[in-house]
Formats: sequence, structure tokens, C-alpha cells
Amino acid sequence: MTQNIDIMTAIITPFDDNGNIDYAALERVTQHCLENGSRGFVIGGTTGETPTLTTEEKIELYTRFGEMVGDSAYVIAGTGSNNTEATIEFNRQVQTIDGIDALLVVVPYYNKPDQRSMIAHFTSVADQATLPIYIYNIPGRTGVTMANDTVVELSHHQNIIGVKQCTSMEDLEYLVDHTEDGFHVYSGEDAQSLFAKAIGADGIISVASHIYGAQMREMYEALESGDYRHAGELQRWLTPRMDALFMYPSPSPVKAVLNAQGFAVGGCRLPILPLDDEERRNLARHLELPEDALLHELGLEMRN
Repeated sequence: MTQNIDIMTAIITPFDDNGNIDYAALERVTQHCLENGSRGFVIGGTTGETPTLTTEEKIELYTRFGEMVGDSAYVIAGTGSNNTEATIEFNRQVQTIDGIDALLVVVPYYNKPDQRSMIAHFTSVADQATLPIYIYNIPGRTGVTMANDTVVELSHHQNIIGVKQCTSMEDLEYLVDHTEDGFHVYSGEDAQSLFAKAIGADGIISVASHIYGAQMREMYEALESGDYRHAGELQRWLTPRMDALFMYPSPSPVKAVLNAQGFAVGGCRLPILPLDDEERRNLARHLELPEDALLHELGLEMRN
């Protein structure tokens, strides 16, 4: 893994008016993210609406995204499910795709496995994968939490190289402190961006970087240069806006902003609806924009 991949965007999947994946829009958004500080991507994650994509769509999406990005950024593809054998089989297909560097495997959802079962699941998956694995620990969506000690135990597997952790700051501290150098710890909570980097995690896998990538890059550069005051000012400015991007089911809010900026990424697939006009006005207020700002394609500047 290339060093200093500190901001990775969990990229959306754009759709056209017929509900098909819009690859031209995806390329526009990808280039925008690269130009504004992203050094890596998660394709086919939660923000990418992966549960609504068919296997065939995911394979084409990952293939074309790998071609788009090439060597310009690190790419992790979402492959996990709540079925161990199905995850192993899907990994066999994805790991042959050029441009995919690693696989993101979510803690199994719905089944609610215990810690022993989680270890068995991830060990089986990692044993049979030829690309490295990142654990995706997101209890708010899976209904079960991978314990810190379970992450630490799995971190010793030679093919499990990192975690996307969507829990508390204390958990991040524990994982940074108890895993060896070379195991990559990322927060998946945008509001933890500065904290994660400051306590020694690798960085953030972000939704907000679609919109605020330049400010997040500036924040990390300020931290690296020792300008902690400015880094803190930027995080305090970003936090309420980051939170606002999750005030309705994601990725509807971030897609609404991108559409207003002229990226034409379309809506969401059911069961997620696009924001209605009142929701867009409310989101605009929380982003401190004019109330009608998200009703039109305005090419918005997102920071004064």
C-alpha cells in the first residue's frame, strides 16, 4: 500500500434518468475528488448503494472504475456480505480486476454472529483471497459490533491489513495502540477526521470529501505542519456540515449537493428516495447555504 493515503472517498454510484449507472458522471466526480485531496477510494460501499446493485453491475462498475483511476489512487472494492461462501466467490471475481488494490469485507449483517463466528468468517475469507482485506466494522448498519480484541486478533492474519471503524473515538485509540505497524486503521465517521489522524490512525474513509475534500486536505496539511489551531478551526467548521450530510438517509444528501453543483449524479435507488424540495431546503440551511441553493444547479462554492 502506498504511504500517506489519508483521505479516501467512499464514492457514490451515479445513476441516469433510466436508473442505470452513469459512468460519465462517475468519472466527473472521481476527477473532482482527486483534484480536491482524495488519495484513495472505496467503490461499492454503503455510499455506493451496493445492496441495490446486481453482481453483474458491480463487476462492471469495479472494472470501469479501475480503468478510470489507474495508478492515480488506491482503490478498495466492497465485496462483503452475510454469506461467507458467497463473499469468497465474489472475491474470486473481483480480485482479478485491474486497478483494484484491496477488498472491503463488512461484518456480517442480519445473522448477528458472535465474536468467535466473526473470526471464523474473516479467516475463511482472508485465507482464500489473493488481494488484501479490510474489515468494515459498522454496527449501526450490521446490528452487531466487532469487538476491539477481535479486530486485534484478526489483524495478525497476513492477508487482513486494515479496518474501517465506524464506532467511538475510544475504539480508534485502542486499535491504534494495540495493532502492529502496517495494519491500517481508518475512521469511517467524518466528524472524527482530525481526531483519527491526530491519534495515529491512517485517516478517514469519507463521504464529506465529495463536497469538502479541499478543506479536509487543508486540515490534514495544517496538522502535518504543526498548525494545530488552524486544523482545529477547520474541523470545527466541517463537523456540523459533515453531520448534515447524514441528516437524511445517505447518500441522498451528498447526491443532492453534487447535483446542485452540476455533477448530474441522479437520484438513489429504492429503498432510498431522493430528497424532496423541503428536505433540500432544510439541508441547505444546515450547510449554511441559501434555502433554495440545492434546488438548482448553481456550481456552489462550499466554503466562504
